[in-house]
Amino acid sequence: MLGRITKSTVEKLPVNAVLWDTGLVGFGIRRQRRHVHYLLRYRLNGRQRFVSIGRHGTWTPDTARTEARRLLGLVASKVDPASERISPAETFGAEVERYLARKQPSLKPRTFTGVHRHLTQACKPLHALPLTEIDRGAIALRLAEIESESGPVARNRVRSSLSAFFTFAVREGLIEINPVTATGKASEGPSRDRVLTEAELARLYAMLADDIFSDILRILILTGQRRTEIGSLKWSEVDLERGLIILGPERSKNNRQHSLPISSQVRAILERRKVACANANDGDGEWVFGRNFTSWSIYKAKLDTKLNGMAPWCLHDLRRTATTMMADHGVLPHVLEAILNHVSGHKSGVAGIYNRARYEGEMWSALQGWADYVDTLSRG
Repeated sequence: MLGRITKSTVEKLPVNAVLWDTGLVGFGIRRQRRHVHYLLRYRLNGRQRFVSIGRHGTWTPDTARTEARRLLGLVASKVDPASERISPAETFGAEVERYLARKQPSLKPRTFTGVHRHLTQACKPLHALPLTEIDRGAIALRLAEIESESGPVARNRVRSSLSAFFTFAVREGLIEINPVTATGKASEGPSRDRVLTEAELARLYAMLADDIFSDILRILILTGQRRTEIGSLKWSEVDLERGLIILGPERSKNNRQHSLPISSQVRAILERRKVACANANDGDGEWVFGRNFTSWSIYKAKLDTKLNGMAPWCLHDLRRTATTMMADHGVLPHVLEAILNHVSGHKSGVAGIYNRARYEGEMWSALQGWADYVDTLSRG
């Protein structure tokens, strides 16, 4: 939008709009949801740049215009105004905090934890930079460093979180374009379809020790659940009297409550953990495996050392292995879907609306049979 920046036009400016002054080239104002900011757009060394002058109220149209003229004088002298005007409130780090505070209520806890980690830890080198100084080159460099340190999957997850943040910044009028656009997305290789053989599963099970990680892996193998569902399990989600693990909608990927019958082998693990938690008296009694278990990579690396010579595998392969082997032993597809809490096939669309059967009896029979078979494998 173009027009004369006055007190009247500032007050009438709609949310997310930017108005460029017709009397002073590059002088502008943008309205966010809560504040109005004066800014200057200029070109130096062939690159277009932006610098924030300050908020309306602290500045008036006249004082902000005067400051804009001063800054344009610096540009004419080949001095970058951004070098002398980096307000902490306009940096990547400050805006990320505001973004996260706004997004937290709308994100599932584990999703928010990932986004928070991406933007506050993986992107920490960007925190001190003004948003207007972060271009595609800076983003591409950081993503390349992340890929080198943590692999292509980590790069792509951070890239996704960055893109969402910068889209928010564009909507808020903080920047003009999303610098993540057109940066490369790393190839993550072919989709994983690894299923452990019976010999591999027996060897893995035999190598498990008497620690928390080993108990988590035992339950993952015996139930086919996701690692975050079991690693973050709370005692309030365990009903030993009814023989169920009950995960609320906020803890399941499809936002649906999941009631999972437990086999006698899983019950034995949980009862052992209950005694250990009672004896530990460490203040984390609400958690089955300590406060939201997150040390996956450390313990997995130690286990891989013990499994020297076994083909590469990941924890999600245990879910796929359990599902495949249960199917091979005659567990019907709709029962498997119920065990995995999948909404597809028998429970999707119209079928899902009219078929409310929970199959708890069939689920228990399948899981108990599978746990007995794993016992046979481990003994053999």
